[in-house]
Amino acid sequence: MVLRLRPPLFLALAALSFLVMACAPARPSLGGGPTKAQKPLPTAILTCGQVSIEAELATTDAQREAGLMFRKSLPAGKGMLFVFESDQILNFWMRNTTLPLSIAYISSDGTIRDILDLEPLSEAGISSSRSVRYALEVPRGWFSSVGIKVGDRLVLPPGN
Repeated sequence: MVLRLRPPLFLALAALSFLVMACAPARPSLGGGPTKAQKPLPTAILTCGQVSIEAELATTDAQREAGLMFRKSLPAGKGMLFVFESDQILNFWMRNTTLPLSIAYISSDGTIRDILDLEPLSEAGISSSRSVRYALEVPRGWFSSVGIKVGDRLVLPPGN
């Protein structure tokens, strides 16, 4: 059976399918993405009580997507702060990241809401338990080694 559509109906269906595709949520491409480590990003010093950390600031989509992928090392006392424009449930994975990391999900006022360990090279998403504005990745175990825990508050750089 051949289905023949009248021109107005065909145009309406074509317009509807275009609208549906345009409104579909974007998904990361499994084939694309970064293929090498990004250059070091600008840094800021974050503090929590007497403890400080120098964190690279990932503020754009491209910087956040690349994150710490393909990095060979991350010294204690250094990390990467992922800065988002609004509070949201965040979900991180470790594609192309061989470093063992811990992540802190942080609310807009600097309060640490979750601290979780990430598995190198895992593509399993690790979500925040609530809407947050920031994620801070550091070498695995760093938070506990310096006494930082859920509920503590980080002083974040101005303007972020």
